[in-house]
Amino acid sequence: MGAYILRRLLLMIPTLVGIMAINFVIIQFAPGGPVERVIAQLQGTDVSATSRISGGGGDMVGGNDASGGSGVASDSVTSKYRGAQGLDPEFIKELEAQFGFDKPPLERFLNMLWNYARFDFGESYFRDIRILDLIVEKLPVSISLGLWMTFISYLVSIPLGIRKAVADGSRFDVWTSGVIVVAYAIPGFLFAVLLIVLFAGGSFWDLFPLRGLVSDNWEELSWPARIADYFWHLALPLTAMVLSAFATTTLLTKNSFLDEIRKQYVTTARAKGLNERQVLYGHVFRNAMLIVVAGFPGAFISSFFAGSLLIETIFSLDGLGLLGFESVINRDYAVVFATLYIFSLMGLLVNLISDLTYTWIDPRIDFESREV
Repeated sequence: MGAYILRRLLLMIPTLVGIMAINFVIIQFAPGGPVERVIAQLQGTDVSATSRISGGGGDMVGGNDASGGSGVASDSVTSKYRGAQGLDPEFIKELEAQFGFDKPPLERFLNMLWNYARFDFGESYFRDIRILDLIVEKLPVSISLGLWMTFISYLVSIPLGIRKAVADGSRFDVWTSGVIVVAYAIPGFLFAVLLIVLFAGGSFWDLFPLRGLVSDNWEELSWPARIADYFWHLALPLTAMVLSAFATTTLLTKNSFLDEIRKQYVTTARAKGLNERQVLYGHVFRNAMLIVVAGFPGAFISSFFAGSLLIETIFSLDGLGLLGFESVINRDYAVVFATLYIFSLMGLLVNLISDLTYTWIDPRIDFESREV
Protein backbone atom coordinates (compact mmCIF):
# COMPACT_ATOMS: atom_id res chain seq x y z
CA MET A 1 0.00 0.00 0.00
CA GLY A 2 2.92 2.32 0.68
CA ALA A 3 4.16 2.01 -2.92
CA TYR A 4 0.66 2.74 -4.23
CA ILE A 5 0.35 5.87 -2.08
CA LEU A 6 3.78 7.04 -3.24
CA ARG A 7 2.83 6.54 -6.91
CA ARG A 8 -0.39 8.47 -6.43
CA LEU A 9 1.44 11.32 -4.71
CA LEU A 10 4.00 11.47 -7.52
CA LEU A 11 1.23 11.48 -10.15
CA MET A 12 -0.26 14.55 -8.47
CA ILE A 13 2.72 16.60 -9.66
CA PRO A 14 2.09 16.34 -13.43
CA THR A 15 -1.67 16.61 -12.80
CA LEU A 16 -1.24 19.89 -10.92
CA VAL A 17 1.16 21.19 -13.55
CA GLY A 18 -1.34 20.32 -16.30
CA ILE A 19 -4.23 22.04 -14.50
CA MET A 20 -2.20 25.17 -13.88
CA ALA A 21 -0.82 25.19 -17.44
CA ILE A 22 -4.25 24.95 -19.09
CA ASN A 23 -5.65 27.76 -16.97
CA PHE A 24 -2.52 29.86 -17.44
CA VAL A 25 -2.86 29.60 -21.23
CA ILE A 26 -6.56 30.51 -21.06
CA ILE A 27 -5.74 33.59 -18.98
CA GLN A 28 -3.19 34.71 -21.60
CA PHE A 29 -5.94 34.94 -24.22
CA ALA A 30 -8.62 36.35 -21.93
CA PRO A 31 -9.41 40.03 -22.52
CA GLY A 32 -8.48 42.48 -19.80
CA GLY A 33 -6.03 42.04 -16.96
CA PRO A 34 -4.66 43.77 -13.86
CA VAL A 35 -2.83 46.39 -15.92
CA GLU A 36 -6.02 47.24 -17.82
CA ARG A 37 -7.90 47.38 -14.52
CA VAL A 38 -5.51 49.97 -13.06
CA ILE A 39 -5.69 51.97 -16.30
CA ALA A 40 -9.49 51.87 -16.20
CA GLN A 41 -9.45 53.07 -12.59
CA LEU A 42 -7.15 55.94 -13.52
CA GLN A 43 -9.37 56.85 -16.45
CA GLY A 44 -12.49 56.57 -14.30
CA THR A 45 -14.03 53.91 -16.54
CA ASP A 46 -13.67 50.88 -14.28
CA VAL A 47 -16.90 48.98 -13.69
CA SER A 48 -16.58 46.16 -11.14
CA ALA A 49 -19.07 43.41 -10.44
CA THR A 50 -18.18 43.60 -6.76
CA SER A 51 -17.36 46.38 -4.34
CA ARG A 52 -15.57 44.32 -1.72
CA ILE A 53 -11.99 44.94 -2.85
CA SER A 54 -10.12 46.84 -0.16
CA GLY A 55 -7.65 49.21 -1.73
CA GLY A 56 -8.17 49.84 -5.43
CA GLY A 57 -5.78 49.86 -8.30
CA GLY A 58 -4.73 53.35 -7.27
CA ASP A 59 -2.81 51.74 -4.38
CA MET A 60 -0.70 49.94 -6.94
CA VAL A 61 0.24 53.18 -8.63
CA GLY A 62 2.12 54.58 -5.67
CA GLY A 63 3.36 58.11 -6.19
CA ASN A 64 3.76 57.93 -9.94
CA ASP A 65 2.11 60.48 -12.15
CA ALA A 66 0.21 58.53 -14.76
CA SER A 67 0.30 61.39 -17.18
CA GLY A 68 3.88 62.41 -16.49
CA GLY A 69 6.83 62.34 -18.84
CA SER A 70 6.16 63.34 -22.37
CA GLY A 71 2.42 62.78 -22.02
CA VAL A 72 2.42 60.88 -25.32
CA ALA A 73 2.21 57.12 -25.12
CA SER A 74 4.42 54.97 -27.29
CA ASP A 75 2.44 52.78 -29.62
CA SER A 76 4.70 49.78 -28.91
CA VAL A 77 3.94 49.98 -25.19
CA THR A 78 0.34 51.12 -24.97
CA SER A 79 -1.26 49.71 -28.09
CA LYS A 80 -1.85 46.38 -26.36
CA TYR A 81 -3.73 48.00 -23.48
CA ARG A 82 -7.21 49.39 -23.99
CA GLY A 83 -7.54 52.96 -22.75
CA ALA A 84 -3.79 53.49 -22.35
CA GLN A 85 -3.61 56.28 -24.92
CA GLY A 86 -2.36 59.46 -23.33
CA LEU A 87 -0.56 57.73 -20.45
CA ASP A 88 3.18 57.85 -19.91
CA PRO A 89 4.77 54.74 -21.48
CA GLU A 90 7.25 54.55 -18.60
CA PHE A 91 4.34 54.36 -16.19
CA ILE A 92 2.85 51.50 -18.20
CA LYS A 93 6.18 49.70 -18.07
CA GLU A 94 6.30 50.16 -14.30
CA LEU A 95 2.83 48.64 -14.03
CA GLU A 96 3.91 45.67 -16.13
CA ALA A 97 6.96 45.14 -13.93
CA GLN A 98 4.89 45.44 -10.77
CA PHE A 99 2.48 42.77 -11.92
CA GLY A 100 5.24 40.64 -13.45
CA PHE A 101 4.08 41.10 -17.04
CA ASP A 102 7.47 42.39 -18.14
CA LYS A 103 8.65 38.77 -18.35
CA PRO A 104 7.82 36.21 -21.08
CA PRO A 105 4.80 33.98 -20.34
CA LEU A 106 6.89 30.80 -20.01
CA GLU A 107 9.20 32.40 -17.47
CA ARG A 108 6.22 33.70 -15.47
CA PHE A 109 4.63 30.25 -15.48
CA LEU A 110 7.81 28.47 -14.35
CA ASN A 111 8.38 31.03 -11.59
CA MET A 112 4.79 30.56 -10.45
CA LEU A 113 5.19 26.77 -10.28
CA TRP A 114 8.43 27.07 -8.31
CA ASN A 115 6.84 29.46 -5.83
CA TYR A 116 3.68 27.38 -5.48
CA ALA A 117 5.73 24.23 -4.82
CA ARG A 118 7.02 26.08 -1.73
CA PHE A 119 3.52 27.41 -0.94
CA ASP A 120 4.75 30.93 -1.62
CA PHE A 121 1.75 32.60 -3.27
CA GLY A 122 3.01 36.17 -3.04
CA GLU A 123 0.68 39.11 -2.46
CA SER A 124 -2.68 40.03 -3.92
CA TYR A 125 -2.55 42.57 -6.74
CA PHE A 126 -5.27 44.77 -5.28
CA ARG A 127 -5.20 43.95 -1.56
CA ASP A 128 -2.40 44.84 0.80
CA ILE A 129 -2.11 41.30 2.18
CA ARG A 130 -0.23 38.07 1.49
CA ILE A 131 -2.36 35.59 -0.44
CA LEU A 132 -1.66 32.78 2.03
CA ASP A 133 -2.90 35.00 4.87
CA LEU A 134 -5.93 35.91 2.77
CA ILE A 135 -6.76 32.23 2.14
CA VAL A 136 -6.30 31.37 5.83
CA GLU A 137 -8.61 34.26 6.70
CA LYS A 138 -11.39 32.95 4.41
CA LEU A 139 -10.84 29.25 5.11
CA PRO A 140 -12.99 28.85 8.26
CA VAL A 141 -16.16 29.86 6.40
CA SER A 142 -15.64 27.43 3.51
CA ILE A 143 -14.54 24.59 5.79
CA SER A 144 -17.59 25.12 7.98
CA LEU A 145 -19.99 25.05 5.04
CA GLY A 146 -18.28 22.20 3.20
CA LEU A 147 -17.70 19.84 6.11
CA TRP A 148 -21.05 20.35 7.82
CA MET A 149 -22.98 20.10 4.57
CA THR A 150 -21.25 16.85 3.62
CA PHE A 151 -21.59 15.42 7.14
CA ILE A 152 -25.30 16.27 7.49
CA SER A 153 -26.03 15.09 3.95
CA TYR A 154 -24.43 11.69 4.49
CA LEU A 155 -25.81 11.38 8.02
CA VAL A 156 -29.37 11.67 6.71
CA SER A 157 -29.07 10.26 3.20
CA ILE A 158 -27.40 6.93 3.97
CA PRO A 159 -29.95 5.72 6.59
CA LEU A 160 -32.78 7.07 4.43
CA GLY A 161 -31.43 5.32 1.33
CA ILE A 162 -31.12 2.03 3.21
CA ARG A 163 -34.66 2.36 4.54
CA LYS A 164 -35.96 3.08 1.03
CA ALA A 165 -34.11 0.05 -0.37
CA VAL A 166 -35.57 -2.26 2.28
CA ALA A 167 -39.07 -0.82 1.72
CA ASP A 168 -38.74 -0.60 -2.06
CA GLY A 169 -42.09 0.06 -3.71
CA SER A 170 -43.88 0.81 -0.43
CA ARG A 171 -45.84 3.97 0.33
CA PHE A 172 -42.88 5.26 2.35
CA ASP A 173 -40.56 4.79 -0.62
CA VAL A 174 -42.93 6.57 -3.01
CA TRP A 175 -43.65 9.68 -0.95
CA THR A 176 -40.04 10.14 0.21
CA SER A 177 -38.90 9.89 -3.42
CA GLY A 178 -41.40 12.61 -4.33
CA VAL A 179 -40.14 14.88 -1.56
CA ILE A 180 -36.51 14.27 -2.55
CA VAL A 181 -37.11 15.02 -6.25
CA VAL A 182 -38.97 18.25 -5.43
CA ALA A 183 -36.19 19.33 -3.04
CA TYR A 184 -33.56 18.57 -5.68
CA ALA A 185 -35.43 20.66 -8.25
CA ILE A 186 -35.37 23.77 -6.04
CA PRO A 187 -32.15 25.80 -6.56
CA GLY A 188 -30.23 26.32 -3.34
CA PHE A 189 -29.94 30.06 -3.80
CA LEU A 190 -33.70 30.38 -4.36
CA PHE A 191 -34.41 28.44 -1.18
CA ALA A 192 -31.86 30.65 0.60
CA VAL A 193 -33.82 33.76 -0.39
CA LEU A 194 -37.01 32.10 0.86
CA LEU A 195 -35.37 31.33 4.20
CA ILE A 196 -34.24 34.93 4.54
CA VAL A 197 -37.73 36.22 3.82
CA LEU A 198 -39.27 33.83 6.35
CA PHE A 199 -36.74 33.63 9.17
CA ALA A 200 -34.13 36.40 8.85
CA GLY A 201 -36.21 39.54 9.17
CA GLY A 202 -37.38 39.64 5.56
CA SER A 203 -41.17 39.85 5.90
CA PHE A 204 -42.07 37.47 8.72
CA TRP A 205 -39.88 36.29 11.63
CA ASP A 206 -36.48 37.64 12.63
CA LEU A 207 -35.05 34.49 14.22
CA PHE A 208 -31.66 34.06 12.56
CA PRO A 209 -28.75 36.40 11.68
CA LEU A 210 -28.34 37.49 8.08
CA ARG A 211 -24.57 37.84 7.81
CA GLY A 212 -21.32 36.51 9.16
CA LEU A 213 -20.17 33.22 10.66
CA VAL A 214 -20.28 34.46 14.26
CA SER A 215 -21.61 37.48 16.14
CA ASP A 216 -19.53 40.61 16.73
CA ASN A 217 -19.30 39.85 20.46
CA TRP A 218 -18.29 36.21 19.89
CA GLU A 219 -14.96 36.65 21.72
CA GLU A 220 -16.80 37.80 24.84
CA LEU A 221 -19.10 34.76 24.99
CA SER A 222 -18.56 31.60 27.03
CA TRP A 223 -17.63 28.40 25.19
CA PRO A 224 -21.15 26.93 25.21
CA ALA A 225 -22.50 30.27 24.01
CA ARG A 226 -19.85 30.43 21.26
CA ILE A 227 -20.83 27.00 19.96
CA ALA A 228 -24.52 27.93 20.02
CA ASP A 229 -23.79 31.23 18.25
CA TYR A 230 -21.72 29.45 15.58
CA PHE A 231 -24.51 27.01 14.70
CA TRP A 232 -27.09 29.79 14.95
CA HIS A 233 -25.30 31.60 12.11
CA LEU A 234 -24.86 28.38 10.09
CA ALA A 235 -28.48 27.22 10.38
CA LEU A 236 -29.94 28.98 7.35
CA PRO A 237 -26.95 28.64 4.96
CA LEU A 238 -26.60 24.93 5.70
CA THR A 239 -30.34 24.36 5.31
CA ALA A 240 -30.24 26.01 1.88
CA MET A 241 -27.19 24.00 0.77
CA VAL A 242 -28.20 20.62 2.15
CA LEU A 243 -31.70 20.62 0.65
CA SER A 244 -30.65 19.51 -2.83
CA ALA A 245 -27.68 17.45 -1.59
CA PHE A 246 -29.96 14.77 -0.11
CA ALA A 247 -31.29 13.58 -3.44
CA THR A 248 -28.13 12.29 -5.09
CA THR A 249 -26.71 10.48 -2.06
CA THR A 250 -30.06 9.04 -0.97
CA LEU A 251 -30.97 7.60 -4.38
CA LEU A 252 -27.40 6.40 -4.93
CA THR A 253 -27.49 4.57 -1.58
CA LYS A 254 -30.89 3.05 -2.32
CA ASN A 255 -29.96 1.79 -5.79
CA SER A 256 -26.64 0.43 -4.56
CA PHE A 257 -28.31 -1.52 -1.76
CA LEU A 258 -31.03 -2.80 -4.09
CA ASP A 259 -28.38 -4.08 -6.49
CA GLU A 260 -26.55 -5.92 -3.71
CA ILE A 261 -29.70 -7.31 -2.06
CA ARG A 262 -30.60 -9.13 -5.28
CA LYS A 263 -27.26 -10.95 -5.51
CA GLN A 264 -26.75 -14.62 -4.79
CA TYR A 265 -24.61 -14.20 -1.68
CA VAL A 266 -27.52 -12.46 0.09
CA THR A 267 -29.80 -15.42 -0.65
CA THR A 268 -27.09 -17.74 0.69
CA ALA A 269 -26.72 -15.68 3.87
CA ARG A 270 -30.45 -15.81 4.48
CA ALA A 271 -30.47 -19.54 3.87
CA LYS A 272 -27.86 -19.94 6.60
CA GLY A 273 -30.33 -18.48 9.10
CA LEU A 274 -29.03 -14.91 9.40
CA ASN A 275 -31.69 -12.34 10.21
CA GLU A 276 -32.29 -9.31 7.97
CA ARG A 277 -30.22 -6.97 10.13
CA GLN A 278 -27.22 -9.31 10.02
CA VAL A 279 -27.56 -9.71 6.27
CA LEU A 280 -28.02 -6.00 5.68
CA TYR A 281 -25.24 -4.63 7.87
CA GLY A 282 -22.94 -7.64 8.03
CA HIS A 283 -22.78 -8.39 4.30
CA VAL A 284 -24.65 -5.93 2.08
CA PHE A 285 -23.51 -2.70 3.74
CA ARG A 286 -19.80 -3.20 3.06
CA ASN A 287 -20.33 -3.84 -0.64
CA ALA A 288 -23.09 -1.33 -1.24
CA MET A 289 -21.23 1.53 0.41
CA LEU A 290 -18.32 1.39 -2.02
CA ILE A 291 -20.07 3.42 -4.69
CA VAL A 292 -21.32 5.88 -2.06
CA VAL A 293 -17.79 6.39 -0.78
CA ALA A 294 -16.62 6.95 -4.35
CA GLY A 295 -18.92 9.96 -4.58
CA PHE A 296 -17.55 11.58 -1.45
CA PRO A 297 -14.68 13.57 -3.04
CA GLY A 298 -16.94 15.18 -5.62
CA ALA A 299 -19.58 15.97 -3.01
CA PHE A 300 -17.04 17.50 -0.66
CA ILE A 301 -15.23 19.61 -3.25
CA SER A 302 -18.55 20.75 -4.76
CA SER A 303 -19.89 21.84 -1.40
CA PHE A 304 -16.53 23.33 -0.43
CA PHE A 305 -16.32 25.65 -3.43
CA ALA A 306 -18.87 25.63 -6.25
CA GLY A 307 -21.88 24.78 -4.13
CA SER A 308 -21.18 27.48 -1.55
CA LEU A 309 -20.47 30.39 -3.90
CA LEU A 310 -24.00 31.78 -4.16
CA ILE A 311 -24.79 30.88 -0.55
CA GLU A 312 -21.73 32.79 0.64
CA THR A 313 -22.84 35.79 -1.37
CA ILE A 314 -26.46 35.73 -0.22
CA PHE A 315 -25.62 35.31 3.47
CA SER A 316 -22.56 37.60 3.36
CA LEU A 317 -20.20 34.78 4.31
CA ASP A 318 -16.71 35.76 3.23
CA GLY A 319 -15.25 32.39 2.21
CA LEU A 320 -13.00 30.98 -0.48
CA GLY A 321 -15.80 30.58 -3.02
CA LEU A 322 -16.61 34.27 -2.90
CA LEU A 323 -12.91 35.14 -2.85
CA GLY A 324 -12.25 33.18 -6.04
CA PHE A 325 -15.23 34.73 -7.81
CA GLU A 326 -14.24 38.27 -6.85
CA SER A 327 -10.64 37.62 -7.89
CA VAL A 328 -11.72 36.52 -11.38
CA ILE A 329 -14.00 39.54 -11.78
CA ASN A 330 -11.33 41.95 -10.57
CA ARG A 331 -8.51 40.31 -12.55
CA ASP A 332 -6.52 39.54 -9.40
CA TYR A 333 -4.70 36.72 -11.13
CA ALA A 334 -2.36 36.05 -8.21
CA VAL A 335 -5.35 35.11 -6.03
CA VAL A 336 -7.08 33.26 -8.89
CA PHE A 337 -4.14 30.91 -9.48
CA ALA A 338 -3.46 30.47 -5.76
CA THR A 339 -7.05 29.41 -5.02
CA LEU A 340 -7.05 27.18 -8.13
CA TYR A 341 -3.87 25.51 -6.90
CA ILE A 342 -5.27 25.00 -3.40
CA PHE A 343 -8.55 23.51 -4.63
CA SER A 344 -6.83 21.26 -7.18
CA LEU A 345 -4.43 19.95 -4.55
CA MET A 346 -7.29 19.38 -2.13
CA GLY A 347 -9.29 17.51 -4.77
CA LEU A 348 -6.39 15.18 -5.57
CA LEU A 349 -5.70 14.48 -1.90
CA VAL A 350 -9.38 13.81 -1.15
CA ASN A 351 -9.53 11.37 -4.07
CA LEU A 352 -6.55 9.52 -2.65
CA ILE A 353 -8.17 9.39 0.79
CA SER A 354 -11.34 8.06 -0.84
CA ASP A 355 -9.43 5.22 -2.51
CA LEU A 356 -7.76 4.35 0.79
CA THR A 357 -11.19 4.28 2.43
CA TYR A 358 -12.16 1.57 -0.06
CA THR A 359 -9.63 -0.80 1.52
CA TRP A 360 -10.92 0.01 4.99
CA ILE A 361 -14.51 -0.82 4.00
CA ASP A 362 -13.60 -3.89 1.95
CA PRO A 363 -10.13 -5.38 2.61
CA ARG A 364 -10.53 -7.57 -0.49
CA ILE A 365 -9.72 -4.53 -2.64
CA ASP A 366 -6.00 -4.40 -3.33
CA PHE A 367 -4.76 -1.24 -5.02
CA GLU A 368 -1.16 -2.39 -4.60
CA SER A 369 -1.52 -4.95 -7.41
CA ARG A 370 -3.07 -2.47 -9.84
CA GLU A 371 -1.16 -0.77 -12.59
CA VAL A 372 -1.46 2.99 -12.08
